[in-house]
Amino acid sequence: MHVLFVAPAFPQNQKEFVRALKQVGARVTGIGEDPAEWLPWDVGQWLDGYEQVSSVTDEGALYDAVKRVQGRGWVDRLEATVEAHMLPVAKVREACTIPGVTYEQTLICRDKTQMKEFMRAHGIATAQSRAAASTEEVLEFISEVGYPIIMKPRTGAGAAVTWRIDREADLPPAIEETGVGRGVSIAVEEFVTGHEGFYDTLTVNGEIRHEFISHYYPNVLEAMRTRWISPVIIVTNRMDSPGYDEVKAMGRVIIAELGLGTAPTHQEWFFGEKGLKFSEIGVRPPGVGHWDLYCAANDIDLYKEWADAIVYGRTWGNLSRGYSAAIINLRPTQDGTIWGYEGLDRITSKYNEWIIKGHIPPAGTPTQEVGAGYMANAWMHVRHPDYDVLREILREIGETVKVVAG
Repeated sequence: MHVLFVAPAFPQNQKEFVRALKQVGARVTGIGEDPAEWLPWDVGQWLDGYEQVSSVTDEGALYDAVKRVQGRGWVDRLEATVEAHMLPVAKVREACTIPGVTYEQTLICRDKTQMKEFMRAHGIATAQSRAAASTEEVLEFISEVGYPIIMKPRTGAGAAVTWRIDREADLPPAIEETGVGRGVSIAVEEFVTGHEGFYDTLTVNGEIRHEFISHYYPNVLEAMRTRWISPVIIVTNRMDSPGYDEVKAMGRVIIAELGLGTAPTHQEWFFGEKGLKFSEIGVRPPGVGHWDLYCAANDIDLYKEWADAIVYGRTWGNLSRGYSAAIINLRPTQDGTIWGYEGLDRITSKYNEWIIKGHIPPAGTPTQEVGAGYMANAWMHVRHPDYDVLREILREIGETVKVVAG
């Protein structure tokens, strides 16, 4: 099978998909923005061909690259795993008659407004929402649902340019940054309180072959706004707990209603006073290299499982559920330059058995802003067989390790 893979080297974990495709016997052609000679050595070794384009989100450039490859031989699949790449890839996939997730399916999973309208139409509980392209339309929505609300891009990922509006005084900066006052169409949503997590799957021919549930501590919006917090995303190994039945059932209904065939999915949810509420879905893996945690928690190569699904329409591995695993982000004390670390040696000595890997930038490294995400600045991957013990380890790491900056 010949697979075209978009952006084979960036972000960093992209190369794991290329490695897995090659490992299962696929012929792999990369399409990316960097010159071929700039690709990491291992990525270059795994690729059978490479097409450079000005931008992988430029539909015209991407189409031309795919047609060049098709002119030289048969292409079976065109795959992408980065949120920002999904729509142009889906459009080109259809234009070049390559099977896979359709443009319509991708659009529903990318446009926040259409996404929630689709879910409501199919009986999935979700927050009230609509598109707004003016200040007046935002105010009209507020008059109907009241405060607080959320304002965010219709095609954003994570908490990027997301505003929580609790009162009228919060509106002016949000209206300015989102561009809604200038006619930019955004998503406005009822703010749903509760605990936030996500349900991820690897689906093959419409059948869920692997599934995972992860939790945010604290919720994303708070985590990306509050410096003193060392935020955590933790994947549970208690998937069979009855408390997760409703989440899994909702996720399965969504996949069925969307008619998804072979693809990874990433579904965000809230659970609070109003019960379980769908938040959003992507037809892609989660961000921040979270599949690495699924691999470590379940003694499996999930990238290879994905490659087997793409190439052969099957998966082979079984999930051990041997561990819960987590990423913890360690924030610098302030913006500037990292000077050093306090408490790091004590933590790494005490929990060396359970620390999988980490990123500890050396002194002199410029810091990144708090909102840059879970893999900005310093972070660790940690696992443990007991979910509650792991949470306690993470609490101790967050309270002990100090990234000193100035």
